[in-house]
Amino acid sequence: MRNSLGALLAIGLAGLQFMAVLAVVFSSYVTSERALLDHARDLLSDVGTNTIEHSRGFLSPARGAAELSARLAQDRVIASDVPELLEQLLFQQLQLAPQFAGVYHGSEDGGFVYVMRADASAPGPFRTKIIRVRGDSRNTELIWRDNEFNVIERRFDPEDTYDPRTRPWYKRARDQLTTIWTDPYIFFSSQQPGITLASPVMDGTDTVRGIVGVDIEISAISDFLARLRIGSTGRALIIHQNGDVIAHPNKELLKTKDADGTLRFVDITQFEDPIARAAFSGLKANGVVPTPTETLSQFSYGGETYVSVIMPPISEHLPWTIAAYALESDFTEVIKQNRLQNIWIAAIVAAVTGLLGLALANYIYKPVRAFAVRSALIAQGEIDPSEPSPKTYEELDNANRTLMQQIARRRETEMEFGQTFALSSRGMAQIDAGSGRFLRVNHKFCEITGYSEEELERMTFADLADPSDPPFLLPAADTGATPQEINHEMRCLRHDGTAIWTMVNAILSFNQEGRPLHFVLTMDDISHAKRAEEQITELSKDLSNLSRDNTMGQMAAGLAHELNQPLTAIAQNADSALFAIDQMAVADPELRHTLEEIADQSMRAGEIIKALRGFIRRDEGMKTAFDLPELVQQTRRLVMAEARVAGIAVLCETGPLPPVNANRIQIAQVLVNLMRNAIEAVAESGQAGGQAGGQVRVTASVEDGCVRVAVTDTGPGVDPEITLFSEFETTKVNGMGLGLSICKSIVEANGGRLWHEPAPEAGATFLFTVALATA
Repeated sequence: MRNSLGALLAIGLAGLQFMAVLAVVFSSYVTSERALLDHARDLLSDVGTNTIEHSRGFLSPARGAAELSARLAQDRVIASDVPELLEQLLFQQLQLAPQFAGVYHGSEDGGFVYVMRADASAPGPFRTKIIRVRGDSRNTELIWRDNEFNVIERRFDPEDTYDPRTRPWYKRARDQLTTIWTDPYIFFSSQQPGITLASPVMDGTDTVRGIVGVDIEISAISDFLARLRIGSTGRALIIHQNGDVIAHPNKELLKTKDADGTLRFVDITQFEDPIARAAFSGLKANGVVPTPTETLSQFSYGGETYVSVIMPPISEHLPWTIAAYALESDFTEVIKQNRLQNIWIAAIVAAVTGLLGLALANYIYKPVRAFAVRSALIAQGEIDPSEPSPKTYEELDNANRTLMQQIARRRETEMEFGQTFALSSRGMAQIDAGSGRFLRVNHKFCEITGYSEEELERMTFADLADPSDPPFLLPAADTGATPQEINHEMRCLRHDGTAIWTMVNAILSFNQEGRPLHFVLTMDDISHAKRAEEQITELSKDLSNLSRDNTMGQMAAGLAHELNQPLTAIAQNADSALFAIDQMAVADPELRHTLEEIADQSMRAGEIIKALRGFIRRDEGMKTAFDLPELVQQTRRLVMAEARVAGIAVLCETGPLPPVNANRIQIAQVLVNLMRNAIEAVAESGQAGGQAGGQVRVTASVEDGCVRVAVTDTGPGVDPEITLFSEFETTKVNGMGLGLSICKSIVEANGGRLWHEPAPEAGATFLFTVALATA
């Protein structure tokens, strides 16, 4: 029968373990009762620490959710003034965190979006309350939804007068301009203990656009305390700094009702847990519970001795004190009764296992001794080394083969990582965590920076940064606040001195002991994307200037044209009057002088208007060859904000086109005007809000030596009674009637034409042509 070396070693170790038990039990026999009490207090301290960490872990998602929603609204990733989009964001946050009772956003104009969990009697599991404020009018809408965000029921509440700006959480967050926690209170709707977190949505550095809030039910913390086992009678509870008990294994003891019927927390001096009251009611002084450090103590109640612990507050924002108590005899009585018996048992077991251990040690050492003899005989040449080893060592051979296989696999993994690093399509580098020196770079990283691998190995990451920008250095690895992941846009100087924009992502790697090893960094060249953003910004600026100049010029030209006719009539009438006076026998000299003055001033006014028309005549500008599809995409981005608010899709289907020859800024002005007119037409027709059919489509094709561009909408079409392209004629309340007139003038000045056609199904199509660029 083959013996297992592992089993023999296990038996031998068991003997050693029994010896260790004997030492521990004997040590407990000679230690004092004070040591046992210290152990009990350490246990209570661990309970307090675990409760603190559990409370932090329970509440930390609320801070992250509130600040994330605030940042999304602040950066306008989610439009805080669009309740429908904001409701979707808050609904997702509520689904991700089961401890959340409600998530909401209040704005400075009194608007409010509140998504909460509904009770079982409600039409759906989630209820949304949206307060919309427009000027002096407001309306409150209640929406019940299912888990998939589908609407179950909608209704309006005209009696609602809720204003978030009057709530304490709103005022505190707006005054302090930071994330705040309210004192715990009993929720009105669910009648469960909870707490509210609020975070401001900033517009600039000191202007508040609104507040994001999260309601969290903290009943689960009491459930956690109920699961703790601290002896037979021990309990843990949480006391707020004002003395209110906000968490306890028996949740029914937390709430009491005032004379007006409102619920509140019970103060520790009136708490119905008599042992907790005896242990901790004396802490409250001047209306607060000061606990600057961890405090361990003993107290007596009902003739029994108890041990207790009081932990410092969880944090500055959560001034909660964790308190726990337990009966002293729960820790000492059983130990005292069984201590002597365990010592005798351990002593007997230790003696037996000691004898067995000696026998097993001799048995285990016997094949080792034989192996040593065999090695000596092989060295002397008396035994062939190819002969198989004794079966006693087969397990060791298997372990050796397994170890060699693992080493081979690790080398294969390292080789695969090295190939991925070297052949990656992104620039990659390994950087020393302490000095920032490059340890390793791939070919793409060299291509982006323009340096060779040998040159980079003599440089640090800071050497690549543009000196004109604020310094960006990877954090020192020995700092306690080192982030494990970094995302940053920065300008780098290539080897030839040119500056490029890059996106840098870095992850700090640690070894098994938790010490930092190196940064693994990826770098992408985003200069092209940055240039595209700059072009769009410049285009928007130029369009604003061009639109203003064209509008003023067109208006002044129209006025000059209209004024020339009455001035001409005045001059002609004055000449006729002078001719009549000349036919008279006796004429009044003063009357003749007056008529001559009228004729001269009318002619002078005509000359002034003529000079004005020459001054305001639009400069056709410089025509250049440019890519029309690229310009269409850029102008689309300029109107996307308006289209998104109206819930209208803007589609561009231009395809590849040859270059065109025109004034690029002026053609962009025409595209923006036509797109905005189409968006307004669709919005006014009732197709906004994301309903099917609300579209604006831009197409282009080459026809007869030019590019024909069409802007088609699904709106109501053009009223037949309107004279299109005429100055000062408009259907808009605040319109000037110059938009289409300016567009037509611009297109004709660039050698094209602009016209209107009805859409094939519904809506309107405005078309214009642009000349192709010649070789």
